[in-house]
Amino acid sequence: MPRSVTIVGGGVAGLAAACALSDSGHRVRLLERRPYVGGRASSYEHPGTGEVIDNCQHILLGCCTNLIDFYRRLGVLDSIFWSGTVTFLEPGGRRSTLAPSAMPAPLHTAWSFLAAKCFTFSDKLAIARGIRGFMRETPADSEESFAQWLARYRQPERAVRRFWTPVLASALNEDPKNISVRYAAKVFREAFLFSAEGGRMGIPRIPLSELYSRAIQYIEARGGEVYLRASAGRFEHSVNQWVVHSEANVYASDSVVLALSFEALAALLPALPQNSEAEKLGANLAGFRHSPITSVHLWFDREITDLTHAALLDTTIQWLYNKSKIQAARQQGAGSYVELVISASKALVSMQRQQIIDLAMRELAGFFPELKGAKLLKAAVTKEVRATYSIRPGLDSIRPEAQSPWPGIYLAGDWTATGWPSTMESGVRSGYLAAEAFTRDSSEARKFLVPDLPPTGLMRFLK
Repeated sequence: MPRSVTIVGGGVAGLAAACALSDSGHRVRLLERRPYVGGRASSYEHPGTGEVIDNCQHILLGCCTNLIDFYRRLGVLDSIFWSGTVTFLEPGGRRSTLAPSAMPAPLHTAWSFLAAKCFTFSDKLAIARGIRGFMRETPADSEESFAQWLARYRQPERAVRRFWTPVLASALNEDPKNISVRYAAKVFREAFLFSAEGGRMGIPRIPLSELYSRAIQYIEARGGEVYLRASAGRFEHSVNQWVVHSEANVYASDSVVLALSFEALAALLPALPQNSEAEKLGANLAGFRHSPITSVHLWFDREITDLTHAALLDTTIQWLYNKSKIQAARQQGAGSYVELVISASKALVSMQRQQIIDLAMRELAGFFPELKGAKLLKAAVTKEVRATYSIRPGLDSIRPEAQSPWPGIYLAGDWTATGWPSTMESGVRSGYLAAEAFTRDSSEARKFLVPDLPPTGLMRFLK
């Protein structure tokens, strides 16, 4: 029989749980305290420029099977720009491109890697030695940091700076000293070793809020309800139902999914029934930390590069995304709009806006000679201080499952035990896992999580 569920939180995790359960015929009500859905994956009209920008650049990879499944549900897969290549750009403008070939995995990028001029021969030998350490299995989470692992595998400073750090900074948003070896290995195995498909990069062609607002239509078309500017303040359990109190309304349902950030859940704990498991959850939540992302948005009067995206080496800026070439709505006129991304940007949090813009312009000039004749029309800086949680060594020991300390309440969020780091893929997985837990307790046991991409080529025998 259909059951009712109130989902608190309209980020990626909450939307995934709501869509899965409403698709299964359950009565879904979603509460979101903001006037929009998407959580940290959102966009807004910047007051200083009048332009709609994302709060920070979000990408997906071909190995993000559940996020792709979620986009397929919403009918937005055609709003994703896909690329199978990554260009590493050195100061001075020299390019090295990693691209798949017809060789079987894990050798599909070997030719382009060997031809890459940004790495010396000794760099390539060291990187190959390191990747070989990930070939057989994904190690269990431990207290060893990725920086310690790099030292153990004798990775030279240049290889760390030009290969390992750029890739992991974008995927995990942390410095090597704060990264779990388990999740560093997971990124390289699924994105670089298993298949060419797993390493494809996807970039949204439309603003993030427009992308995720499709979920509202999806839920409502299946009889669900979405309430914006609705916060959960107090919870009561009465006659096999949970009652959620907001500032203006009271919502009763059979179950509740708390699809919140770890800090939002910690703030809400006093409003929930107290027990020993709730105390343990509170202590674990105190063990999470944030890692920031800074984005610099620049509008020029002309095109400064023909690249759609690139990793910039030996600079503060790590990645460039040419939005004028990626987003269809911006592909008109002679001007160009680029977004520059600095992950794990703790050093930039205290810097002033103009200081960051000046830094970006100085560094860009070292890569693109076209910048010399270009005029900067406008600029914006976004600092997402709570962009991700820090996927530090040993964190798996405190990541909770979907089952909560309270019967009939389930947890979702990219920080829960999904087996993935802080990504949109982890958010969707957590929503699907919460939905599965809900159906198990409803005696129907539905499966929503979709399988990982299987290893291909020689990796079928090496996994």
